[in-house]
Amino acid sequence: MQRNQIIHPVVFYDKEIRTKKDTFWGDMTKIPETRLKYEDDLFPTASSMLIELLRKNVNYNAFREAQDKIHTTCRSQAILLSATLKAKDIPARARSGFAKYIRNNGVGVDHWIAEYYNVTFKRWVLVDADMCGSETDFDIYDIPRDNFIFGAEAWLGFRNGTIKKDELYYAGYDYEKREEYIMEALLRGLFYDFHCLMNDEIIFLHLPSYIYHKNFNLDELEMKELDHLATLMLNPNETFDELLNVWNSNLKFRIMSGALN
Repeated sequence: MQRNQIIHPVVFYDKEIRTKKDTFWGDMTKIPETRLKYEDDLFPTASSMLIELLRKNVNYNAFREAQDKIHTTCRSQAILLSATLKAKDIPARARSGFAKYIRNNGVGVDHWIAEYYNVTFKRWVLVDADMCGSETDFDIYDIPRDNFIFGAEAWLGFRNGTIKKDELYYAGYDYEKREEYIMEALLRGLFYDFHCLMNDEIIFLHLPSYIYHKNFNLDELEMKELDHLATLMLNPNETFDELLNVWNSNLKFRIMSGALN
């Protein structure tokens, strides 16, 4: 049902889809051209998404018309699913990293998914609400761990040489030039996920100011500092107290850049 409340704005790049009345998302011709854009920064939280959806149509069901949906990305799907699960007393959180299954060529594409604790299996389970309905060779409601690279894993993998520059891609940039902005992709993945673990899911416009103003060019001491953070993030359930200490003591990781900062 959740999947039917949101249209990923990437579909609007396809002019054929934009002019069709019968699509997965409904009658696309009823969506004003002025609304064909990303709305992630307008609805950054689960509550803001739900308020807007109910404002458009109070009936929250699988038959929502295309014009009554919001236009947000995988980040929103992950946050909304996590919030729904938490409301049902199921431990859950959004996670950020790189999905190896989106392009089907092994290249990890920046992506957000949800993670919840299954008491029956006694383990954390990865779920991709944004890809529901898509064809994969595995269960999208229980993503195999080797199909998703968390932000910390990507950072440390690149630092130790097990992940190469051409093996990760940050959407929105030229795919063929992905090696040129690998550091930005890594830093975004790392900090998006760190803030997710701290229940503070930042939007795409936000990054630590000190990184943004350095144009992602960090010195070795700063990168070693992030090596330590990433190492703690590899097993957040076991190291949460240490991560919380970093969160409370290293404020530069929390002072964000933004439109006015």
